[in-house]
Amino acid sequence: MTSKKEINILFIGDIIGKAGRDTVKKYLPIIREKYKIDYVIANGEHLSERVGVNRDILLEMHEVGIDFFTTGNHVWREKSFITDIAKKGMPVLRPANFTSKYPGHGYRVLTTSFGRLLIINLLGKEGINEKTSNPFKKLDEILASKKDYDISILDFHAEMTSEKVAMGFHADGKISAVIGTHTHVPTADAKILKNGTIYISDVGMTGPKNSVLGVKSEIILERFIKGTGGKFEVADGKGVFNSVLISFDKEFKPIKIKRIDK
Repeated sequence: MTSKKEINILFIGDIIGKAGRDTVKKYLPIIREKYKIDYVIANGEHLSERVGVNRDILLEMHEVGIDFFTTGNHVWREKSFITDIAKKGMPVLRPANFTSKYPGHGYRVLTTSFGRLLIINLLGKEGINEKTSNPFKKLDEILASKKDYDISILDFHAEMTSEKVAMGFHADGKISAVIGTHTHVPTADAKILKNGTIYISDVGMTGPKNSVLGVKSEIILERFIKGTGGKFEVADGKGVFNSVLISFDKEFKPIKIKRIDK
């Protein structure tokens, strides 16, 4: 167990393409040092050049300081990852509530320098075109089956803010933190809920700043204005870094959440 007064975990919003990866490489070492980060989690479902993730890119980002990855509805866009995710040592989850029998894990208990960390990955049902079971019931099912952990973090990858807020209330007091991802827009509602669970609706994204949620703006504008437009392409240029720092005391009680944006 760490001798520090606080346990600090950084959660990085959806990393998008090369711009996002380069931005992580630029800022993560600085943030890890400044805030004495004990563990780093990131949503990695957009690590490739448009959507999806592959093994080589994920392991590259693991080497630069991201300890573990969550994903979402785009996790299988690169078909090779259906096989790669199940390979030994892959530090990544896919949503636990897919109804199809996909390989990989939807939650893991990991041994860290500060204790046992349970990470859970769930997809929302509203507005996401995937076959999933009820995420609220799935969370309860997972928590009923796992008892050997000190801190628990849920990445709730969901479209609708209402569903995310509802998940916060449902999970309050049951797990340590509910971290929302998927919309790529950072929210200003970071808080500790009534029964002690850390909550935020969406961390945001780590990717090209001058873009529409990471995609070249001209492509999206053409779709909205003319009803046409080509294949989505990740924008380039300067990156934005969206993340939250969540902290716990030595007894693993949640004590604060802080946005760290660059």
